[in-house]
This record gives sequence, structure tokens and C-alpha cells, in this order.
Amino acid sequence: MAQKTSSLIQRCRFLLLMILFLPRVMTSSVLSVNGKTENYILDTEPGLQESLKCAVQNHTRDEELLWYRKDGRVDLKSGNKINSSSVCVSGISENDNGITFTCKLQRNQSMSISVVLNVTFPPLLSGNDFQTAEEGSDVKLVCNVKSNPQAQMMWYRDSGILNLETHHRIQQTSEYLQLSITKVKKSDNGTYSCIASSLIETKTKDFHLIVKDKASTVPIEPVIAACVVVFLTLVFGLIARRKRIMKLCRRDQDPQCRTAL
Repeated sequence: MAQKTSSLIQRCRFLLLMILFLPRVMTSSVLSVNGKTENYILDTEPGLQESLKCAVQNHTRDEELLWYRKDGRVDLKSGNKINSSSVCVSGISENDNGITFTCKLQRNQSMSISVVLNVTFPPLLSGNDFQTAEEGSDVKLVCNVKSNPQAQMMWYRDSGILNLETHHRIQQTSEYLQLSITKVKKSDNGTYSCIASSLIETKTKDFHLIVKDKASTVPIEPVIAACVVVFLTLVFGLIARRKRIMKLCRRDQDPQCRTAL
């Protein structure tokens, strides 16, 4: 009977320990941002303002929070650190696309949650509007583009789709559309339009190409030869003139000589 009582007491102690331990497991701390407990992408637009609120759920004590923008730590006020913390992203621009904000638990920074900004905006085009090239030279028309979502791009010429010739070559990346023209001709003269189409909007930028006549070049070898001939002629002329002057001077010194050659 005593053994049964002892065994029952041990079981009760074990159950009591389990009851005390289970709440700790079930109430382990969890981080959330704007109510979400997993990393997520936040869709936004230029000019908007976004607020990110990080909170510790199921905490059993006060927890200090840290915010990071990419790899840089955000400076938080003293009243904006314990158990919940908010950061405000104002004046959102195209350059904020892809920026990551991460909230971490200070005592255990492996516990974190991140938000990535997805800034959507229409195509932004830039480049050299006017180019002047000499006939026979090489030309590159570069249309720079920024867009989210990525835009489909094409070259037009004089309001029509560009017909690629053998001396034309197109290269495209996510950042630019380039038209290379080797040994440009007079017929390449005109207006080239870079057209970028995205799900948001279609944008156009014009590039004006002016092809000049090839400058006439004078062969340098004949010029050098002519200069040498002129120089030698002048030298020989000066030498001959000097000899004649010397003879005249000698005759002037001889009074018996009155006939000049």
C-alpha cells in the first residue's frame, strides 16, 4: 500500500511539472510586423508613406526590439523599443525599391522578421537626346530605363518600327536598350524613338541623329614633301645670294676691277 502511495505521488509530481512546463512552450515569443508573423513583401508607390509596426507576441518579460534598414541599424527613441516598435518610411521613391527592413529581438537576434518594399512605378527613360556623327563613323544610341515591373522595350524610327539593317545591332539589359550603328550612312539620319511598355504605362523618348558629310582630308605626305622642297629652295637661294654678295664686296675693295660679271 505504501508503494502504491509513493508511486502515485511521483506521478502527481511529474504531471505538475508538465503542467508548469507546457505554458512556457506554448507561449514562446513570436515577432510580427503589421500583424504578419512571416517575412513578406509590401507593395507601395512613390510618394506614399508606410508604417511598419513590430511587436513581440506571447512574451513573458519585457523585450527590447531592434530595427535595421538593409545592413544599417535604425536609431529608435527610448519609448519605441520595448515589446513593440514602429518605423515610418516617408517620401518613398523609386530608389527604395527592394529595400529590406528587419525587426530583431535584442537578446536573441536570430529571431527576426523582414519586410521588403516593392515600389511599383512607370518607366523612367533618359539618354543623350541629340547626337551628331560624321559619315562612316560608329554611333551608339543608349536609352537608359528604370521600371518596376520591368518594361518591354523597342526601337522605332520616324514613327515606324525600326527595320534593322546589316550595320545595325540592338543590345538590351534590365537597365538600358542600345542601338549600335557601324559606319553610319547619310540614310541613317533621322529620329529614333525608344518605347518602353509596362503594365502601368507606356513611355517614349526621342533620339535625334544628324549625320554630317565626311570631312575631306589632305594627304600629309605630299604636304611634307612640298614643305621640304620650298625649304631647300630657300636655303640654296640664300647660299647663292651670299656668294654673289661676297664677290661684289671683293670688287669694291679692288679699284682696278670695274666690270661686274
